Amino acid sequence: MITENKVSIRNLHKSFGVNHILKGVDIEAQDGESLVLFGESGSGKSVLLKCILGLLDIDAGNILIDGEITNGHGTNKRTRHFDKIGMLFQRSALFDSLCVWENVVFRLLQSKVCSPSQGKKLALQKLALVKMGKSVADLMPAELSGGMQKRVGLARAIAGDPKILLLDEPTAGLDPILSNGISELISNITEQLNTTVISITNDIDSARIISNKAAMLKNGKISWQGPTKLIEKSDNPHVQQYIKSWVAERSLRKKTKNKLQGSDRS
Repeated sequence: MITENKVSIRNLHKSFGVNHILKGVDIEAQDGESLVLFGESGSGKSVLLKCILGLLDIDAGNILIDGEITNGHGTNKRTRHFDKIGMLFQRSALFDSLCVWENVVFRLLQSKVCSPSQGKKLALQKLALVKMGKSVADLMPAELSGGMQKRVGLARAIAGDPKILLLDEPTAGLDPILSNGISELISNITEQLNTTVISITNDIDSARIISNKAAMLKNGKISWQGPTKLIEKSDNPHVQQYIKSWVAERSLRKKTKNKLQGSDRS
């Protein structure tokens, strides 16, 4: 049951030189909720995720996890809350020099939470959750397809049983069938783990599957938020414009794919 705010973003500002990216973002994700952020490229979605994770210092405002401000300089608050967070990066960000199971439990091994033998056992358990067998455990990332790399990235993100899961474009670069499969996997796993999820995506189909709440970033602020199922029914002009662009792009990709498949057959 959703009871309280797990993550709260209050009047958040972030600039890079004269480029003001986030201009007072206010958004909350409640305990057990799955929130998806969408919006055009350059709207600040990835920057916001990196601020929550602590990879970027903020200029103004506050980030609260479990009601505690975590962006205070010179404190250990950020470090203390970091262990609660799992992250799936947009391009999976697997280490080329490590095999699959080592990638999955990399953070746990580095912090000496477990021994290598314990780590491999745990990695196999997490790989099973993302529908991957033990035969892939000793493979290198270069031996995996794009969809398989996404699954390994997801297994790594949940390796420490995080209370908060951050997903940066989890279906980017995948075809519609693989995209839906990854989205369903994310939805099932986060429900099993009762994890609070904040994800960013440009794919409305994926958003419908992985989230129950959505928010649009526009010009550095939250332009609209509400239940994901109501995105396409929103009368917000920014949302309507985004939906039209997304539908047109999806249609173009489909036509291009069909044309290429037709060319291959001829």
